[in-house]
Order: sequence, then structure tokens, then C-alpha cells
Amino acid sequence: FTFCDPVKDYIQTNPGWYWASYAVFFVTYLTLSCCSAPRRQFPWNLILLAIFVNPLLSYMTGMLSSFYNTKSVVMCLGITAAVCLLVTVFSFQTKVRKYILLALCPLYSSVPWLDATYCTLGAILFTMFLVFDTHPEEYVFATLNIYLDVIYIFSFFLRFFGTKEMKYHMMFLFNK
Repeated sequence: FTFCDPVKDYIQTNPGWYWASYAVFFVTYLTLSCCSAPRRQFPWNLILLAIFVNPLLSYMTGMLSSFYNTKSVVMCLGITAAVCLLVTVFSFQTKVRKYILLALCPLYSSVPWLDATYCTLGAILFTMFLVFDTHPEEYVFATLNIYLDVIYIFSFFLRFFGTKEMKYHMMFLFNK
């Protein structure tokens, strides 16, 4: 999405694909989160997880990444990988479980320092969620949560460190 200009242009000019993938993601996520039977029943748990993880979140993250320059995306990918590696090493060393709930005000987009604070707190929050989620009780649900944590960490780093490269202004994706 960031390396090929024709793909980037197509993605940025056709937001309907994003919304369609988001609708399927939302239904799949609700099914796996709220209904314990499908996530505990083989093969439905693996089928729903495969639908959720591979095409949907990858596409949605790729589309969001297409609005940033390639160097920013690669840098944030590296930072996210380093954070995930550190959390993995930490999880092997300790059984610490921390769960933090944080309410963030959506007014961040109009004030630059508040946006930076939001991104920093969001990355920290989802890193802590990642630590918590690495001690699973249900493996399918844990996989779902870990994947979401990593995507959110990447998104916050991209928003904080990323340099936007927008040919088309899409208010529905970013309010910046």
C-alpha cells in the first residue's frame, strides 16, 4: 500500500473498500468477542480468526498506512516490532498482569500537543494490554486481542511519528 503508487492512489480514492472491510471486521470481532460458542468450537474458531486476522486488519492497516510516507511506515513498523519483542521477553520473565482503563478525550485532533499526548498514552496503554494479553486463558480470544494490540500500537506510533503524504483528504479516516 505504501510502495506502489497506483495501489496507493486506488486505495485513497475508493474508501468504499475500507468501509466494507470494516463492516466485516466489526461483525467478525463481535462474533468472536461476544459469542463464546464460535470461538471455542473447532473449526469455526480458526475460520473466524483467519477471516479476521489476515485479510481484514491487514487491509485496513495497509490502507491507513498509505496516507503516510514509506519511511515513516517502515520506521513505525520497526518501533512496533521492538516493542513487541520487549513485551515478549518481559512476559517470559514475569507473571505480572496489569490492566489499565483510560478514558481519553476525542478533542485531541485540534491541539497538536494534546494529539501527541494521546498518541503516547495510547501506545503505552496498548503495550500494557499486550503484556496482559500474553497470559491467555482462551487462545483464540487471546490471539485476537494480541493482534489488535499490535495494530493499535503501530497505529499510534504512525500517527505520532508519521509524516503524512496525502493526495486526497479523507476526513473519515483521520481528523488531523
